Amino acid sequence: MFLLGFGIFIGSFFLGGFVLTPERLSAPLTEPEQKLLLPHVRHMMDVNYNSGFKFIEDLSQALNEANNQVLSKYSISDEEIQLIIKEASKNDPIRFTLDQVANLYSSGDIGEFKNKAFQDYGGWLDGREYQDTDKLERDLYTVVENYQTYGIINKHGFDRFKSKEVKFSLAKSSLTGPVKSKSWLFLMLTYGLCIAGALFYILPKVKTEGPPGIKNHGIQFSPMKNRGWIGIFTGSFLIAFYVFLYFFPEYMTSWISMVDPISYWLKGDPAGRFFLYGFIYTLCILVMGVRMLINYRHSKYQVFRTISVMFFQTAFAFLIPELLLRLNRPYFDFKNIWPLDYDFFFDSELATLMDSGTLGIFMLGWGIALIVLGVPVLVYFFGKRWYCSWVCGCGGLAETLGDPYRQLSDKSLNAWKVERWMVHGVLVFAVLMTAGVLYTYWTGSSQLLGVNTYSVRSIYGAWIGAGFAGVVGTGFYPVMGNRVWCRFGCPLAAYLGLVQRFKSRFRITTNGGQCISCGNCSTYCEMGIDVRWYAQRGQNIVRSSCVGCGICSAVCPRGVLNLENGSEKTRFNEPGLIGNESFNKKIETPGKNGAL
Repeated sequence: MFLLGFGIFIGSFFLGGFVLTPERLSAPLTEPEQKLLLPHVRHMMDVNYNSGFKFIEDLSQALNEANNQVLSKYSISDEEIQLIIKEASKNDPIRFTLDQVANLYSSGDIGEFKNKAFQDYGGWLDGREYQDTDKLERDLYTVVENYQTYGIINKHGFDRFKSKEVKFSLAKSSLTGPVKSKSWLFLMLTYGLCIAGALFYILPKVKTEGPPGIKNHGIQFSPMKNRGWIGIFTGSFLIAFYVFLYFFPEYMTSWISMVDPISYWLKGDPAGRFFLYGFIYTLCILVMGVRMLINYRHSKYQVFRTISVMFFQTAFAFLIPELLLRLNRPYFDFKNIWPLDYDFFFDSELATLMDSGTLGIFMLGWGIALIVLGVPVLVYFFGKRWYCSWVCGCGGLAETLGDPYRQLSDKSLNAWKVERWMVHGVLVFAVLMTAGVLYTYWTGSSQLLGVNTYSVRSIYGAWIGAGFAGVVGTGFYPVMGNRVWCRFGCPLAAYLGLVQRFKSRFRITTNGGQCISCGNCSTYCEMGIDVRWYAQRGQNIVRSSCVGCGICSAVCPRGVLNLENGSEKTRFNEPGLIGNESFNKKIETPGKNGAL
């Protein structure tokens, strides 16, 4: 059943045609945008496209032509650059000032626009002196490039984000065919069959696999769980899905239209790409959460933890934000925390919250309180597990959908070294990006030390927010384990880990005298910690990367490992020696006050 539903799902990607009409063109565009784009899409009107690829290709070409028209009108020409250089060269040494630009563009609407743009994007050059004109020319062209991208295209044309939005909106509204006309039927034939098939496979394990307890027989021979062909296929599909979702959503209109009925039921509007993403994400955690509950039913900790991530994903990450939209309130995930929620301080987000009255102000205050108070206080008492293993959606997917791959995480010392540099590097990048974003919000200037803050946030969003967290973070489950993003890229995990390492009551205690060195704990540690190394020495595990998932304890046959919250004074302990006399521990003589 699962394979049949999955096959129909893949086949639906290619179903349907596309017909663009004037009515469908006007829906997502403002009147100036319609006026700009219409001459370039006239040849597409009322044409029946059998291929979505051809439709998107023609639409992309039309958007590029519209942008070229805007650039030809508002851009700064090579001749104008040379005039600016000529004016600056009259000084000795060569000196550029914004007054030289103001004299060049002294009148006319376009001239005033160019002058204002140079003030915004070239202010960092004002008063700068040069030894030769070549360096000045390079700096001026840098200003022009930023001005064209962020000063012209995003104001008068279709920038990268607007183009993506327009292509998706027009493709979805122009879609024709059975998926759009019979979305409920395809919803049942795909998701219904996949869910039923998965549950029919999972539920019988309660009886077929015997009494409760971990049974991981045959993992090294499984083509799904040990980098075999099924695992590689699964990873490839996940990578392709995320690439299309983040960068080419216009090609996924059939899949997105399929969940329109659910979207209308929840928020009263048609589905978008992130509704599809949230819907599938939540279903994966719920269905694979059932597998977790069965697989780890011998451990109350694992049962409660799995129920927790299922609840927080369903309620806080999916249902509540969608219902807020139905009530005309801002979309807000109350459990998401900066810097994982990297766009929390973006000017558009802040403006939305500030303009939403009391509830918006509360949301803003809630988010800041979680960053400043929630993280350090809760990590102090419970370690980073309170978020990474009980609340976080990324962690929830890793613990449920990714559980079959946890043994693939690299436990080597080199992997640990790379992990520390990468995860803290992303945290630094997130902090600097946010500082630039807030600078722009407070000052209105997008230039900080010659760097365009919009460009920085765009790079972070594409490479970290989408590429790393989505494409690599999930697509590499079958190759590098289920916590690739959490280990190597999550800036919030790095922030939580710093607090946990230096100021927390949480630790994993080890009873070294009971350890038989079976290696189960290290094998199934998703964060790449060599747990056995600590267990053999009877040393507490206080690593900043530990998310407190507790699987090491759940798979230990001797009860060596325990997740505990205790006094900070006893958190760090020295390794002991294990030999014929069981566990030998150094006992200090009584001090002056009689204490040991």
